[in-house]
Amino acid sequence: MDTQDLIDRLDTLNTLSRELEIGEEDRKKMAQQVTTYTDGFINGLQEARCFTDKEASGLSINDKRHTVEELLSLYQKEVIETGIIAPSGKHFGYIPAGGIYAAALADFLAAVTNPYAGVHYANPGAATIENEVVNWLKKVFGFPESSVGTLTSGGSVSNLVAFTAARDKYKIKNGIIPESVVYLTEQVHHSAQKALRIIGLEDVVIRYIPVDAHFRMKPYDLDAQVKRDIADGLNPFLVVGTAGTTDTGAVDPLNAIADVAEKYDLWYHVDAAYGGFFILTSKKDLFRGIERADSVIVDPHKSMFIPYGLAGVLIKDKHAAFHSNSISGNYMQDAAGEEMAKSPANLSPELTRHFRGLRLWWPLQYHGVEPFSACLEEKLLLVKYFRLRLAALGFELGPEPDLSVSYFRYPFESDAEEKNKQLMAEIHKNGDTYFSSTIIEGRFVIRIAVLSFRSKRETVDRAVAMIERCLALVK
Repeated sequence: MDTQDLIDRLDTLNTLSRELEIGEEDRKKMAQQVTTYTDGFINGLQEARCFTDKEASGLSINDKRHTVEELLSLYQKEVIETGIIAPSGKHFGYIPAGGIYAAALADFLAAVTNPYAGVHYANPGAATIENEVVNWLKKVFGFPESSVGTLTSGGSVSNLVAFTAARDKYKIKNGIIPESVVYLTEQVHHSAQKALRIIGLEDVVIRYIPVDAHFRMKPYDLDAQVKRDIADGLNPFLVVGTAGTTDTGAVDPLNAIADVAEKYDLWYHVDAAYGGFFILTSKKDLFRGIERADSVIVDPHKSMFIPYGLAGVLIKDKHAAFHSNSISGNYMQDAAGEEMAKSPANLSPELTRHFRGLRLWWPLQYHGVEPFSACLEEKLLLVKYFRLRLAALGFELGPEPDLSVSYFRYPFESDAEEKNKQLMAEIHKNGDTYFSSTIIEGRFVIRIAVLSFRSKRETVDRAVAMIERCLALVK
């Protein structure tokens, strides 16, 4: 290819590639179309079905071009109108998603400007925002300034980061793995066992410590089990407490577990993914002892109402955290002289990462903390109100919840198990409000998870009315 052929080819490619740089007028039009759609989505949430049992179709990628109108229509029909509308205030099933608007704007800003937040040298401002969110989390949970932390995509990755640091500090590898012991309860989130498997600890001994009537770990039983394991020549090294279990919303006795962990030199990890930010409410005493943990995880995309994709992990032993995650390549030599803790990539499996810190930093700067605390306090009262309404209809209720998750079932005179499953099916078929189910002590129950910032007293009234209608179809 001679020079002129090369120039001609570049001119042709330039014409095509320039289509990726959308002009200002078209950008404004596209943005307006999307904004009009999202305004309609938000305004229609109260009346829209929360759940539709429908499979998606027509989403395959081909070389056909589509207008913004066509894409929005496809999105509405094949995404919004299939499955659960997660940011709906009528989502009482799984731990609901947030979706506050200020965070969405922050994500838009982060995506357009696209700063690289993983390494401080690449963008000091973006990395600093990530670190300032971590610093705020340290203050919330009483962790020392000397501790480190990073923001991840969710609690599963946060658990992975924390457990890896614990593994490396206690040198759990090779032949010692089958002799090493991890302590948790049956109420722990399954991401704990998954993380252990991923980091090569599938063969550790896992002890499930008994829980009390409120599904909280029994510290005395933990102490006794650790003592037995030491006497048997095993190697206890990790205990996992939960501050807000997924099934029942229970908060383990964190301070008492910390005593046991300190007594036997165990790494003490607290999974506060769902419940952690309730420390900002009247329930703060339940979290006494969380500041004594070696590591804590928490999900702002749960109890700070941020869109999916933002969690945090705090670790006191920074040397263990750096050992697990810090490594460099030749191409990164320009960044090698900076302080390790300034670069989020040194504390996470991720090198390239979304600038996710902005989605919490921006709302906190815009709203302050008080509206978030008030919203969480409201959810605590709403679950009480929910339970009162269900009790008045004759439902059996789980124990008084620590936070905003509870469960219920109806005491049918016969075939209670099967009829409660039928009730769940009718609720899903109705779809106006969404609930999920679980198994508690061998019984099928329906879960209440009150966490959407859009859930209000009138939302609960509407949900109870729907449950009553569904119950009449099963009786």
